Amino acid sequence: MPRRSKSNLVSNVFQASIRAGFRRAYNGLQVDPQKYLQQFRKAHRLPIHTWSDMFNVEEKVVNHHAARVVKSAMRAAALEGAGFGLGGMLTILPDAGILSAITIRMLQKLSLIYGFEYKTEEEVTELWLAAASAAGLDLGREFIEKQAMEKIVPRIIDRIAVRVGAEVAEKWSGRLIPLLSSGIGGTLNYYFVRGWGRRAQKHFLDRHREVRAHGLPASSILNLPQQPRLRTAN
Repeated sequence: MPRRSKSNLVSNVFQASIRAGFRRAYNGLQVDPQKYLQQFRKAHRLPIHTWSDMFNVEEKVVNHHAARVVKSAMRAAALEGAGFGLGGMLTILPDAGILSAITIRMLQKLSLIYGFEYKTEEEVTELWLAAASAAGLDLGREFIEKQAMEKIVPRIIDRIAVRVGAEVAEKWSGRLIPLLSSGIGGTLNYYFVRGWGRRAQKHFLDRHREVRAHGLPASSILNLPQQPRLRTAN
């Protein structure tokens, strides 16, 4: 099979799986904010009673815990990629679906650690805008204003799926070789989540600093000028 055909095939498969995985996450695969709050507070002995109290925690402490979440997701993605990678092309679909779940749960935890819950439709939309930013997409306010609220997240997911599928297809083509693909799959997943995690952390940190600087409730940040979104992947 020509190399370009392999790349296109992997791109299409990966797009479909990322889209399906992210839509499952949108429809119910969520980190429970209250349960995670109890676990987080107990594990790290922080004097917080709500996630918004994270705005009163020293920034370097917030960043430290956020970085730990990213590293944990990177390890999980690497192990998952190595396991599914043994099947080569046959396991790309389930692998990408699980990778989607790992990535979205990482983003949700980062959102909470930086003080942003996702209770309202606007907050959920902002979470998915963070996912788009982590994917290297630049979705301005013009894009948001043109979308109906009930359709905006699915359309963001579609944009992410197309971008990610095209971006990683060539790299993932190496997984068509069984056995060798185990190491390749683990490595690719590791760096995939690392890139997403770093960009998402920057996104939430920028918003976190805006809230601190303006002294406003976290929910008000949606009405503040947004920082430029990253266009390229690391």
